[in-house]
Amino acid sequence: MRLDAWQETLDTPSIVIDLDRLEANLKRTAELAATAGVRLRPHTKTHKSIWIAQEQLRHGASGITVAKLGEAEVMAEGGMDDILIAYPIVGRLKLERLARLLQRIQVSVSVDSYEVAKGLSDLGEHLKLRVPLYVDVNSGLNRCGKEPGEETAELALAIAKLPGIRLAALMTHAGQAYSKSRADDCLEVALAEAEALLESQRVLRRLGVDVPDISVGSTPTSKFISALAGLGVTEMRPGAYVFGDGSQLYTGLIEEEECAMSIYATVVSTPRPGTVIIDSGSKTLSNDSSAHRRGFGIIPELPDIYVERLSEEHGILSVPEEITLQVGDTVAIIPNHCCAVTNLHDRLLGMRNGQIERIITVDARGKVT
Repeated sequence: MRLDAWQETLDTPSIVIDLDRLEANLKRTAELAATAGVRLRPHTKTHKSIWIAQEQLRHGASGITVAKLGEAEVMAEGGMDDILIAYPIVGRLKLERLARLLQRIQVSVSVDSYEVAKGLSDLGEHLKLRVPLYVDVNSGLNRCGKEPGEETAELALAIAKLPGIRLAALMTHAGQAYSKSRADDCLEVALAEAEALLESQRVLRRLGVDVPDISVGSTPTSKFISALAGLGVTEMRPGAYVFGDGSQLYTGLIEEEECAMSIYATVVSTPRPGTVIIDSGSKTLSNDSSAHRRGFGIIPELPDIYVERLSEEHGILSVPEEITLQVGDTVAIIPNHCCAVTNLHDRLLGMRNGQIERIITVDARGKVT
């Protein structure tokens, strides 16, 4: 396809954010949380942008979530004052950095072991405060977290005796929802996600320990927050909802109109029939594949084309013979995973009404420590 007039100002590859779609996504999810009576604490690892985090707070978020301490430091510099670090903090160097944050803002930390909780308790005692902890529970992703019920309760009971912490919440991330192909299947995951936390909360209450908040994560399961709130969920932490991507689109949880991120790429070679090369490889699109579709993204205007494989700077498109692309043509790709794409780039281009309105700096890019 040929470039529209506004696209002729782009030097590809460019990551373009449709600001109207972004705004609609922020508003929709904030209203969903408010209607359910649940706090929205969005995960900023998706966008890593101070400006977008500020917009999320403007729409009613109660605080933010980050994956790493480095992201928390960036967001604190940007004015965020209530941050959950949804990752274990291990080691003297990180605890020293966390101490500096705790002296400035409200910071909560997730744990799934006594060892990590003990380090945080010692820090809390040193600072003469109690660090709020989110106890991570495995709800089926099989990543961090003890098993629901007795196993989680045993850990939480031990942690509760530490003097420098406060048990604030039980949390989980049901990332396995992304592997589902139907909304009804995602709902089942969402219900199981909530039950894993609620079962643990019930066991703890029987043992005399009350952990007041129930915090669920993942964008797919957040779509069902009204049902989860009725069960006792008090907080949700979706991230990828801000941009939308193939992982949500392929499951039918969102429509194409909710995908705010597009990667604009230029055809640089047509070396043989059925093959087209674009200037966007793994360093642009990321290597994240999908359980639901071949390749590394979707071209909505040409859905029969797929991004067959990637090298670092080359995207190899498999093109049916009835479709003709020429050197110099441009394509717009919705990536499989928007979070991974964001971290590959210094800036995103915010577009509205056919004009580039804003440069969105990826402030926390590369903050993996």
